[in-house]
Amino acid sequence: MAHCEQLTTVPGAVDGVLSRMRALDATLPPWDGVAVFNRVYLAVTEAVDRQIDGGRFPDARAAITLDVRFAERYLAAVDTADADRRPPACWRPLFQFRRHPGVRPLQFALAGINAHIGHDLALAVVDTCRTLGCEPADLEDEFDRVGDLLVSLEERIRDELMPGPDLLQIADPLTHLLGSWSLERARDATWAAARALWALRRLPDVAGEFTEHLDAAVGFAGRMLLTPLPD
Repeated sequence: MAHCEQLTTVPGAVDGVLSRMRALDATLPPWDGVAVFNRVYLAVTEAVDRQIDGGRFPDARAAITLDVRFAERYLAAVDTADADRRPPACWRPLFQFRRHPGVRPLQFALAGINAHIGHDLALAVVDTCRTLGCEPADLEDEFDRVGDLLVSLEERIRDELMPGPDLLQIADPLTHLLGSWSLERARDATWAAARALWALRRLPDVAGEFTEHLDAAVGFAGRMLLTPLPD
């Protein structure tokens, strides 16, 4: 994690991850499932960066560190997949189904959010606490503010990527699939997981087992979100 350490200690650290996401956006075909999520996450990171620059976070250093630690986990998953290695279980469904013609753009977006919030954010909170020498409670304001941005963005994503009212009927399988997952519930579960991992930091074997099960559970939810649907 030395690269992350460097990013969190220099001005413009968020610019580094923004540059990588913009480069991905420029190189991936727009219909690619990873590209769909990347556009969503790029918008979130740009919003966080604007709020940091505008003094909206009481502790800018904590906000930057959390934001970069969080983003680096997604970018590491992309690098791992690009190298034909296995990314964390939470990300595998998105990379496996990224070009499936039966998966709709909204499913790709939500599956990426599920992986990143459900797994990566909990670990990013712990990473940030270790870097800054603080407790999870010291990051709660930053966690909540990032979560609020994600919730507002999720609403926009659903509006932009959801089929029109003439297409989305009660019988549409997408209606039922979307009702099975909630960002608010995922966010609450992530905060609990981050606190549990921090409490287990002196028990590495137990913490490792907890993280492995968290990764697998989030991956299972992602696989359900990416169920191919009929047109």
